[in-house]
Amino acid sequence: MKVVVRFVLAAVVFLAAVLLLTRVIGDGDTEVSGPSITRVADVNGTWSIFRGDQRLLGRAEGSLADSLRLLWRFRTADEVRSCPVVAEGRVYVGSNDANVYAVNIADGSQLWSHPTQGAVEAAPLVIEGTVYVGSSDGWVYALNAVDGSLKWRYETDAEVKASANWTGSPDGNDLRIVVGSYDNRLHCIDAATGKAAWTYETGYYINGAPAVGDGLAVFGGCDAVIHVVSLADGNDVAHIDADAYIAASAAFYENAVYLGNYERSFLSVDVAKREVLWRHEGQGPFLSSPAIDGDRVIVGCDDHKVYALNRDDGQVVWTFETLGEVPSSPVVCGDRVVVGSSDGRLYMLSAKDGSRIWQYEIGRALASSPAVAGGKVFIGCDDGYLYAFGPP
Repeated sequence: MKVVVRFVLAAVVFLAAVLLLTRVIGDGDTEVSGPSITRVADVNGTWSIFRGDQRLLGRAEGSLADSLRLLWRFRTADEVRSCPVVAEGRVYVGSNDANVYAVNIADGSQLWSHPTQGAVEAAPLVIEGTVYVGSSDGWVYALNAVDGSLKWRYETDAEVKASANWTGSPDGNDLRIVVGSYDNRLHCIDAATGKAAWTYETGYYINGAPAVGDGLAVFGGCDAVIHVVSLADGNDVAHIDADAYIAASAAFYENAVYLGNYERSFLSVDVAKREVLWRHEGQGPFLSSPAIDGDRVIVGCDDHKVYALNRDDGQVVWTFETLGEVPSSPVVCGDRVVVGSSDGRLYMLSAKDGSRIWQYEIGRALASSPAVAGGKVFIGCDDGYLYAFGPP
């Protein structure tokens, strides 16, 4: 009798697995929003921080196929302007419905959600099993990456709209989280306790994420200043006039910082010399954060264009024109550039000459920026969905 029972149970488990596998691979346009108890899948490659690394360079490992297909989409209750991140088989993203979500990368099913009291436009940061994310309610949340339970929350005095970054303590023993707020401060938080290690005050809102490297945090503010801050103690190392307020995040590469301002200028600034090396004038504000691709800087602009600029002198190498503003921040993966536009399209371009290789029309504005991991692309949309694309 025991043998028969064991055989029946094994058959039931096998049939359930077959049905689940059929659901995952058989429907390329699966819409999901409910919870899932499915074990998360492994993924080759991660994108666990906004722009892919601490210096915010916008570069992904691996390569992308010449065309992609829609794998799944996950529904939230409001616009998804948060940029997704990917770690250990999960995609994490915020929504303007005031929730943070963890989604199974295999099929787009919900693993957990955690509520806040405001829209979550900030991209999450995932490190050492914890998700760190700010909300428009003024709090920074530390959540268990597996089940979404709250570890701690840290209060700022205003909205937190940009991604957090991370650094080590001066003795190298502790992890610290660095994040800007509309309270005009950059906050450095002890990751274990949720207590402030230090704060640095600016003249106005901080809308972008700080780039971290060489013991420094580098970021632009709505006070029209590029700030260079010591990560050890939060002291001011340098500040450079950027002529106009800065809404986007900077890329920090080889002692130079690259970022655009609201008055149509894109700048390269030498951090050590504290001087502007060159500037490129667009025809609209730069709300997109740049990607560094060797000797080129690639960035979107509200003049409807994606620019590739020579990193040495700022000369235009190529442009690609969309049908709408480009607040989305491009990602370079191999010889491809992936970027969204407010024209409702996700584009894949040649990094060499800017020619269009592939596009997908969603139909609503893409203010979110893509995450690229394991040959897949993930992006949020103003229609309230998180989209996943992969090879045919």
